[in-house]
Amino acid sequence: MGILSGILGNAGVVEASKLNSEFGNLLTEGESIEVGFIIIRDTFIFTNKRLILVDVQGLTGKKIEYLSVPYCKITKFSIETAGRFDLDAELKIWVGSDLEPIKKKFNKKVNIYDLQKVLAAHTLI
Repeated sequence: MGILSGILGNAGVVEASKLNSEFGNLLTEGESIEVGFIIIRDTFIFTNKRLILVDVQGLTGKKIEYLSVPYCKITKFSIETAGRFDLDAELKIWVGSDLEPIKKKFNKKVNIYDLQKVLAAHTLI
């Protein structure tokens, strides 16, 4: 991930092996990581059972929030592709009856269509 993308808060792809070594203790039996992304210090993980958002807080990064969203609770999602002069693509996910979506921006290295395929495969069951 480039420095400019990191400063702008755009996500880059993270290898599943790295995610497994760092976040494997969050997984349940039979759960596996399919794809993950990092945005500066935060991580966005898609497993075969749920979405895990890892929010590193504070200056030292010792405080971490882990938000687990089962795919069955995702009511809708949208993607916005990067344009010619646009630096990023965007994903919005609505959970339950929340009016405000979870929003994440991704750099051009991330194929937003592949990302939406992961979500569609799990939410359209």
